Amino acid sequence: MPEEPGRSEFRRSPTVSPRWWSNGTWNRILEPVFHRDSYGYRPGRSAHDALVKARQRCWASDWVLDLDIKSFFDEIDWELLMKAVRRHTDCPWVLLYLERWLRAPVRMPDGELVERERGTPQGAVVSPVLANLFLHYAFDCWMQREYPDVLFERYADDAICHCASEARARELHQALDKRFAECRLQLHPQKTRIVYCKDANRTGEYPERSFDFLGYTFRPRVAIGRHRKRFVSFIPAVSGKAAKRMRLEVRRWRMHLRSDLELEEIAKWARPTLTGWVRYYGRFYPSKLREELRTIDAFIVRWVSRKYKRFRGHTMAAWEWLRSLRRRNPTLFAHWALGPAAG
Repeated sequence: MPEEPGRSEFRRSPTVSPRWWSNGTWNRILEPVFHRDSYGYRPGRSAHDALVKARQRCWASDWVLDLDIKSFFDEIDWELLMKAVRRHTDCPWVLLYLERWLRAPVRMPDGELVERERGTPQGAVVSPVLANLFLHYAFDCWMQREYPDVLFERYADDAICHCASEARARELHQALDKRFAECRLQLHPQKTRIVYCKDANRTGEYPERSFDFLGYTFRPRVAIGRHRKRFVSFIPAVSGKAAKRMRLEVRRWRMHLRSDLELEEIAKWARPTLTGWVRYYGRFYPSKLREELRTIDAFIVRWVSRKYKRFRGHTMAAWEWLRSLRRRNPTLFAHWALGPAAG
């Protein structure tokens, strides 16, 4: 019997001893199988690794196909997923456990049980590994076989492909539409886009000149090169969506109303969150993150104006006090490490 279209990769291969499954080491089985350009939920690989590689390849290739799989985790086909799993084990209790787990109904906040027909529950420990396994066969292996000249980076269901020409990007887009349809998935028609990596050396015109990837926006930006010379480069910085989430979180803190606390106490409970933002979003083009987090300094100014009478109605004096504090204690707030922002 001929294989169904788009499913040839899900054939069975030699099995793995069930003892590997008994201690939950899914990654120890599948890690050697995964593609080198797959970065999501893998030991020793991070989102920063994917971003570094994407930045390098955007410099080398003029065009990017920015992929968005519509409702990926909710639409994974169970039959194809289990075929991928059976390629790596024939342990009966493992297969039984996975099938029961996939088919288990979801309990809603009101207590109602909702039956599911496809998809993997997000937040479950095993979901990322299964999602990686599905896309390894549905996308990674297919790309390596059908388009070996097109490099890509994939982090879970978020992927970008680097193409040498617009025509090649359009051809790939059409081919991936068919490929994902065969795997019972769909590319989002609006969010999947072809992007031109415009910079100082690539001066053509194209409607789409930016894309988001892993919380960063890649687009033409002013950079400083050798001998402090400015030029336009296609590089990432914190995305507008990520910056908006951070600003909303800062507003929820309502730190300007905490006049019952000393500033050192406020800095202490804010430090873990700020440190996480700085370490992740400050990796590339930190001046953009510095600009977005300036709202924290504004809240500190409002805090000091409420706490001390001498600053009430004297906003400029409060900003000068903040600049002086930062010079004396530059590590009090984690975002101050990004450089000047106060005032």
